[in-house]
Amino acid sequence: MLGVNLRPAVGRVWAPVVRFLLRIGVTADQVTLLGTVGAVGSAVFLIGNGVLWWGAVAVTVFVLLDMLDGALARARGGGSVFGAVLDSTGDRAADAAVFAGLAWWFSGGGDNRMVVWLSLVCLVLGVLTSYVKARAEGMGLTCDVGLFERTERLILVLVGTGFTGIGIPYAIQVCLWVLMIGSAVTVGQRFATVYQQSRGRPLPSTTP
Repeated sequence: MLGVNLRPAVGRVWAPVVRFLLRIGVTADQVTLLGTVGAVGSAVFLIGNGVLWWGAVAVTVFVLLDMLDGALARARGGGSVFGAVLDSTGDRAADAAVFAGLAWWFSGGGDNRMVVWLSLVCLVLGVLTSYVKARAEGMGLTCDVGLFERTERLILVLVGTGFTGIGIPYAIQVCLWVLMIGSAVTVGQRFATVYQQSRGRPLPSTTP
């Protein structure tokens, strides 16, 4: 929900960049690919090797491109079906890479099994949060509810990662515990919404 409120402000910041990219012929899909590869690479090679502060900063920069590609697509007259699928897939890949990087580092040099466990649980809950919504919409339902969406999840995990990188004790543990609880609540909210909307509705003969 926070992401929806942030988009207009971020859009104003990106407006001059969008105009420049339009002039030089850059497409929204190219920006999406750059953001995805950059975020995944930063998570794997920086966060995964214990460079937590700069890893969090780098992932944040590349994740912001997620809002730039949408603005660029709208400026070109609207996005494509392929672009929408590419964007959603890139989001999932970047999110997974951040939690995988944390799990990798804290299972080795970081030496904290609790953080490993929390990272993996948050990864699974994040996938479920997105999947329940996608599956519900595929059935013709709406599922735009939830305490923690992607923006909230990323803010928490990146703040916790960055603060841990500059030596603030227990920052990642606190943020991941909050994220785990909030994500579990979100999954529950979405299942409850689907249940309410689907009561009395038969399964379509041909599932979209």
